[in-house]
Amino acid sequence: MNNILLVFPVFVPLLTACLVAFCFRSRSAATVVSWIGAMATLLSGVLLLATVIEQGIQVKAFSGWKAPFGIVFVADLLSAAMVIITGIIAVAVVFYSTADLARKRSYALYHILMHVLIAGVMGSFLTGDIFNLYVWFEVMLIASFGLMVVDAGRKQIDSAVKYVVLNLVSTMVFLLAIGLLYGATGTLNMADLHEKVPLMNHTVMIVVAGLFLFGFAIKSALFPVFSWLPASYHNLPSAVVALYAALLTKVGIYAMIRVFTLVFSLPETGFQPFLIVIAGLTMLTGVLGAASQFSVKRILSFHIVSQIGYMLMGFAIFTPLAITGAVFYIIHHIIVKANLFLMGGYLERRFGTDDLAKLGGVYRLMPGFSLLFLVPAFSLAGFPPLSGFWGKFLVIKASLLSEEFMLAGVALFVSLLTIYSMTKIWGEAFWKPLPEGSQIEPIQRSEQLLYLVPIISLASLTVLIGLFVEPIYQLASTASYTLLNPDIYVNAVLGARQ
Repeated sequence: MNNILLVFPVFVPLLTACLVAFCFRSRSAATVVSWIGAMATLLSGVLLLATVIEQGIQVKAFSGWKAPFGIVFVADLLSAAMVIITGIIAVAVVFYSTADLARKRSYALYHILMHVLIAGVMGSFLTGDIFNLYVWFEVMLIASFGLMVVDAGRKQIDSAVKYVVLNLVSTMVFLLAIGLLYGATGTLNMADLHEKVPLMNHTVMIVVAGLFLFGFAIKSALFPVFSWLPASYHNLPSAVVALYAALLTKVGIYAMIRVFTLVFSLPETGFQPFLIVIAGLTMLTGVLGAASQFSVKRILSFHIVSQIGYMLMGFAIFTPLAITGAVFYIIHHIIVKANLFLMGGYLERRFGTDDLAKLGGVYRLMPGFSLLFLVPAFSLAGFPPLSGFWGKFLVIKASLLSEEFMLAGVALFVSLLTIYSMTKIWGEAFWKPLPEGSQIEPIQRSEQLLYLVPIISLASLTVLIGLFVEPIYQLASTASYTLLNPDIYVNAVLGARQ
């Protein structure tokens, strides 16, 4: 119960944020501290995942107060996997931001807020207490809002207002649900709630579960409460939006999966058929929105929505294979979506715009980068043998085995429209000639490396996951087994009471 490794993924980015604040006036010092902090965060995730694989679920009780009375951090295979993938994204984005945010007046403040955001994400993945899940959500919200308004113009402020308003609604609903749950059960420890929730009045349980579901739906950008995402993401700096695209909605879908396997049982709430419909509508509305856009960031923003639908699809079907597919898809999508936004940001840096009408000639000017773009683009569309193919294969196979044929058909149709969207970006930005009057901005080699090394690294990871799929599949399958057998988690957390 005293595994200090669970503290490091949260403590390291918070410490990094504080240290960057001390060297606020020195860009070079802030950069070095931020780099070291990001790499230390990743290392802490690697050590934690290795420990969980070797020793099983890890639990840390704070201040000697054992569960369910005190605050605990818990790392099972799912949360440990999410921690390490968050660490990978942190390293990639922090390195990339050294170039992307270099001309920002508040450069050091960006790094401070990014590390606070990473700490909030890590805390959300590791907490074993549902009230502290709310607390870490708030840490993320405050840091993400700060990143939106730093050095912001009118459009960015307008986007930030839309983002915050809907997320505040989610926060209030979430807090209301927590209050009702505590009033009905007298506990907020998620393992303890697994034992207490079945004793609740059934009607009260349905109401509370519905409130949680609505709060998580906004955080995850599900249909019909997704409008905040495409309305706000496209105006952000590329390093910031890559971090958001990779992590924020995934925290929402992670929380939904955790709460509706451990605290509530999704089939018993009666919401499962509803979520299956919502999954299909989320995929459709997201991909149709992407198909209608004509700027790189807007297209990619709508694709976040459509791809969240695949994750929800796997969870809503609620079979071992389907949840395995959902976990696999989350891991794949975090890497691919972050990389696509990093690539879009690099294009914007070189050409001064992400408007497809004003882009062109990228393949002729940067053939290596153009071929690199195809890796995450094809993976997002589900081309074999890339990681996206395996994620889609698992959830679609699960839907067919569960006789959800219409949902499988929607998923395949959405994949076709995803190919169309990626082809539109390729045809307009990469293949057509550079429009007259446009010019490519020169860039120093050192700055170019800061942009391209994270992009190449994430693209390589996408290929490796696709080619060596078995370890990630086994991880996702084991995580799915633990989720569907919550007594394993409960015994690890509460066993020390006996």
